[in-house]
Amino acid sequence: MRLLWSLPKAAPALLRHLVAYVDLASLDLARAQREITAELLTSAIAVICGLFAVFMGCLAVVAYTWDTPHRMTAIAWMGGGFLVVAIVAVAYLSNAARAKSPLLDSVRREWQEDRVLLERILSSDQE
Repeated sequence: MRLLWSLPKAAPALLRHLVAYVDLASLDLARAQREITAELLTSAIAVICGLFAVFMGCLAVVAYTWDTPHRMTAIAWMGGGFLVVAIVAVAYLSNAARAKSPLLDSVRREWQEDRVLLERILSSDQE
């Protein structure tokens, strides 16, 4: 019953916190959108430029070694090089995914702090 009596006292603080949570969530979502946009744009540029560079490099190697007995060796080495680059890229991507900040992290952190305070306020009125 005391919980109902303490609700009018706690309502303004709860509403302020609710508005603050919405603000934090919007900031977190905006940050996540900026991060995702930057990642996509740089990834697209890197992939397109890298693809053209690889095509031109492969074309140059094949053209240079075409009339020699080393053309199959050159093609095999290029395939191995692509495999090594792919493995390094996957390792980098997994490290980048682990280092990424969680979505709505600041909202979660603030809620953990405020939940303790709210429990104290509500429990002190019931005693």
